[in-house]
Amino acid sequence: MKGFKEKSLADRMSEAAKAKQAQIERARAKSPANDPNFAARQEERRKVAEAREIRAVQREKEKLEAKVRDAERRASEEIARIEAEKQDAIRREAEAAERKIREAALEIERKAARDARYAARKNRKK
Repeated sequence: MKGFKEKSLADRMSEAAKAKQAQIERARAKSPANDPNFAARQEERRKVAEAREIRAVQREKEKLEAKVRDAERRASEEIARIEAEKQDAIRREAEAAERKIREAALEIERKAARDARYAARKNRKK
């Protein structure tokens, strides 16, 4: 009986190289670059990506515009509040001034009435 003959190193290496070459050829055959629709799909993907980027930029722009409008609204409300406080302070000062004038006029009237009573008393004693 003849013994089992093993393959030599050179045979095994050549078979491995052939297998590797065959694997590379299969990968090249499946390559999307060989597909006639590949360029069209790539162009479509690029357009979708650009549209997505445009929408993202538009959303960011809208967010910034909303923040600006909100800041303007808050600033105008703050200005209105400060103006109302100023008007209220002016009104309170005017009311206080009127009250002082009325009190002074009332005091003058009281003093005049008191002086008239004193004068009348002096006239009676004479």
